[in-house]
Amino acid sequence: MADFRKWFLAFAVVALLLGMGGTANAQIGVGNSFQCAANAGTPTIVRAEGLTELVGDLLLNCTGGTPTLAGVPIPPTNVTIFLNTNITSRLVSGNVSEATLMIDDPHPAAPIPHTAQPAQGSPPQILCSPIGSACAELGTFAGVPSPSPYQTQPNVFLGQQNSASSVVFLGVPIDAPGTTGVRVIRVTNVRANAFQLGVSSTLIPTQITMYIAITGSQFVNINNPTQTVGLIQVGLVAKASPFTGLQCTSQNPDLLGSSGSADDKKPDMTVTVQEGFASSFKRRNYSVSQDTTHGLTSPNPEDQNVPGFAYNTESGFYVTELFGAVSGTVGLADHGTRFLIRFNNIGAGVHIFGAATAPLQNSAGTTTTPVPPIDGAGFASGQIDLVAGDVNGNSPAGFTAATAGATDFSGNPLAEVTYTGTTGSATYEVINSDPTVPESATIAFYVAFISNTAQNLPAPTPGTVNVSFAPLSNVGTATSSDPIPRFGDTSTPLAAFDINLCTCDLLFPFVTNQSGFDTGIALANTSLDPFKTGPQQGTVTLNYFGSTVGGGVAPPPFTTQTVPAGQELIFNLSGGGNFGVPAVPGFEGYIIAVANFQYCHAFAFISDVGAQKVAEGYLAIQLDFPFNLSGQGSRTGVIGENEGH
Repeated sequence: MADFRKWFLAFAVVALLLGMGGTANAQIGVGNSFQCAANAGTPTIVRAEGLTELVGDLLLNCTGGTPTLAGVPIPPTNVTIFLNTNITSRLVSGNVSEATLMIDDPHPAAPIPHTAQPAQGSPPQILCSPIGSACAELGTFAGVPSPSPYQTQPNVFLGQQNSASSVVFLGVPIDAPGTTGVRVIRVTNVRANAFQLGVSSTLIPTQITMYIAITGSQFVNINNPTQTVGLIQVGLVAKASPFTGLQCTSQNPDLLGSSGSADDKKPDMTVTVQEGFASSFKRRNYSVSQDTTHGLTSPNPEDQNVPGFAYNTESGFYVTELFGAVSGTVGLADHGTRFLIRFNNIGAGVHIFGAATAPLQNSAGTTTTPVPPIDGAGFASGQIDLVAGDVNGNSPAGFTAATAGATDFSGNPLAEVTYTGTTGSATYEVINSDPTVPESATIAFYVAFISNTAQNLPAPTPGTVNVSFAPLSNVGTATSSDPIPRFGDTSTPLAAFDINLCTCDLLFPFVTNQSGFDTGIALANTSLDPFKTGPQQGTVTLNYFGSTVGGGVAPPPFTTQTVPAGQELIFNLSGGGNFGVPAVPGFEGYIIAVANFQYCHAFAFISDVGAQKVAEGYLAIQLDFPFNLSGQGSRTGVIGENEGH
C-alpha cells in the first residue's frame, strides 16, 4: 500500500507539471504562432468568353510569429496558388509568370491616379535577380518594434508556372510581424480561363476559386485558404439589323467610285455590341488617347501602381520601372476590349464598308461620359474605333488605325472590311468606357454593289454576321506569345443582308382556250423609260394553274428567253408567241407570271376565235407591294411598282 501511495504521489506531481508545461507551451504557441487570414480583396465579375480574365486579388492578413533578428536571414517561404481552371497569366521569361506577390502593399511616392489615398507600407522595390528566383533578405528586428525590412529590400515577386492551374512563388522571405503589427501579402495579376468553366445553368453564377498554400522553413497557419476571386457572366450581347437589296438596283455605287442616287451612303445595316454587365468593356490602360482624326495610335501606357485600386482596364498592376528585364510586359494588356464582326457568304460583286467609329451609349441612348483620364486630359466619352485586324481580330499591340478609304453622307470616315474568301471581317477596340453603367455601341455598315444583271452581279445570296469578342484563340493555357486579352468564340450567326433577284409578279386571274375562246397576253418590260431608270432584262416564268380539256392536268411552268428592256412578251394560249413561249391548247384557269426584272405590266384579252362576237380585256394584277407601303400581307415579299389594275 505504501508503494502504491508513493507512485500515486509521483504521478500527481508529473501530471501537474505536464499540465502546467502544456498550458505554458500552449500559451506561448498561441502568442507566437504565425497566422494569416485569407480573403478575396477584390472579387470581380469576369466574362464567360474570356481565356485570360483578370481575377480578383487574394489577400493574407498575417499576425504573430517572431520577427527575424537584425542581420539574420529571413526564413524563405514557398507560396503556391491554385485555381479551379487554367491560370493564363502571361509568361514573361521561360516559365516565369506575371502573377505577382507583394508584401505590405507597396505604395509608390507618385501613385496613379494622383488622387489615390496613400496606403500603409513601403515603396515597391525591385525584384530578386534573376526574376522568379528566391531572395536572401535580412531581418531588422532588434528587440523593439522597428520598420519593416521591406523599406529597403525586395517586396514584389513574380511566380513560376507550376502546372496548368497553379503558380508557385519560391523562396519568398516573409518576415513574421510579431504581436504588434500586421503583415499583408497580396497576390495579384492572376488571369484565368473563364471560358473553360462556362456559364452556370442555375441562378448561382459559376465561380472561379483560388486556393493558397504556404510551405517552407517556418510554419504558417492559414484561415479560409479557399476564396472566390471571380464570378462568371456573359460579357457580350450582340444584335443585328439586316439589309435587303435587289440585284437590279445598284447600292451605294459612290463608295465604289461610281455615281449613284441621292440615297447613296446611308447605312444599310447595323450591328450592336452590348455589355453583358456594366464593366465588361474595358480600355487597355489608365492612359487614354484623344481621338481627333480617327487615325489614332495607342498612347504610351501609364503606370497602374496602386495595389487593389479598381482601374477597370484590361491591364492589371503595372509599373514601368519596377520589373527590370521584363519591364513593359508584367500586368500590361496588349489592347483594350475588342469586337470581331464577321460577315459570311458575301457574294461576288458585294462590298461591305464599316463606320470608323461608334459611340458607347447608355440604356437611354446617351453617349457615356466616363471619369476623365489622368489630369482630365484625353478622350472623355465612351467610344469604340475600327482597328487593323486579321480574320480572328489579331493585330499589333494597342490601337492600329484601319485605313478609311471612303466617307458616309456626313463626311465621317468608312473603311472596307477585310476579305478572306467569302468572309469579311472588321475589328473594333474600346478606347474609353464607363464601368459604372451598361453600355452599347451601334456600328453602321454599308453594302455597296453595281448592278449587272446580265452577268448575274451581284450574286443573289443571303448573308449572316457573327459578333464576338476579339481576338479569338484556342490557346487556353499560359503562354508568352499569345495576346492578352483573348477569347473563345460563343457567337451564333445573325441575319445580316439578303440580295434578291429583281422580280415582278403578275396574276392573270382567268384565261381560257376552251369552248371556242382564246386568250392573248402582252407583258411589257418597261424598265426602259425617259426617267433614267436603269434598263433591266430577264426571263419570265409562266406558272399555269387549272386544267385542260377533258380534265387533263395543267401545263408545267415554262421559262422564256430573255426579254430585253423596252420589249414585250406576246403570246396566246392556242398558238404560243415570241421569246419561245409554246402553245398550251385547251387550257383554262389562271396564270402567275414571274419576271426577273422590275416594272413589268401586262394586259390579257379574251375573245371568241377571231374576236367576232365577244371580247373582254383586263390589266394583270400586281402581286408586289408598292414602294411606299410596309408590305404586310404581300404574298411575294417583293417591292414593286403598283400603279393600278
